[in-house]
Amino acid sequence: MRIGVSLSSSLQSEDPSVAAGWMIERARAADRVELDSLSVGDHHAMPVAYYQNTPMLGRLLAEWGPRPVGCLFLLPLWHPVLVAEHVGTLAALTPAPFIVQTGIGYGEDQFRAMNARHDTRGAVLEESIGVIKALLAGAPVDSELVGGPVTLGLRPRQEVGGWGGGGGPSRRAIERAARLGDAWYGNPALTPTSAAEQMEVYRAACEDAGRTPQALLRKDVIVLAEPGLAARLGEEILAAGYRGLGPEAVLVGTPKEVADQIRPFADLGFEAVVCRCMTIAQPQAIETIEALAEVRALLAS
Repeated sequence: MRIGVSLSSSLQSEDPSVAAGWMIERARAADRVELDSLSVGDHHAMPVAYYQNTPMLGRLLAEWGPRPVGCLFLLPLWHPVLVAEHVGTLAALTPAPFIVQTGIGYGEDQFRAMNARHDTRGAVLEESIGVIKALLAGAPVDSELVGGPVTLGLRPRQEVGGWGGGGGPSRRAIERAARLGDAWYGNPALTPTSAAEQMEVYRAACEDAGRTPQALLRKDVIVLAEPGLAARLGEEILAAGYRGLGPEAVLVGTPKEVADQIRPFADLGFEAVVCRCMTIAQPQAIETIEALAEVRALLAS
């Protein structure tokens, strides 16, 4: 079981440079213990401070070794040529495999702010994936999304993969990941029961599409050595309405407890867990990130 880290991009501080520094420190900690991947998310027109993915990832690459790296793009909110150019630029800054995580987006306020249509987001997502893949491969593209023949000279030399987010219990989203993605990126709200149900959908869709299943899981986590501390913090954070998640959906506890919580997902066939720290203080976040290496070792044993 591989374990990576997705850094929260909405850390809050009176001084934005301080919270940006926290992200850098977390990336440095993840590299220090050689976690398996590093990624950041994507949102726009947020009412709280939210650090944008591509400039932040460009900075974080200075702290990261030659292991997979990438970021999420909510593609209906982006022009596909711009995504391809950003990916090409970021990939030029690292020899590591680059992962393009794709999502459909949600929230009509974000779509209005970006002058994008919420009602056509599924179709736009699918067309954008095809356009971006073609541009990164050096093929000329002419489509309604692009508006004319386009070929990009800036193309990654290393492997560029794509993870398709399931975005929840939608069968259509999971089937889209099977058809268009290199892997299915399971939603953080999954429990072992719901994950088993959705894994069946994904595997059947892969069989129909002639694709080999590859499933990864996103999870929100707190991993601390002191017995009971992570559980107490998790209860407080969830009680405040954290991301609408229930206690069965998060990974909270000591390294051994969290390894035990992951094992049912490994038994279902998930090959990696990408972990995001819950809203905990910076020292606890650093401890959590470093403890994920111990969780990985326990799973390996």
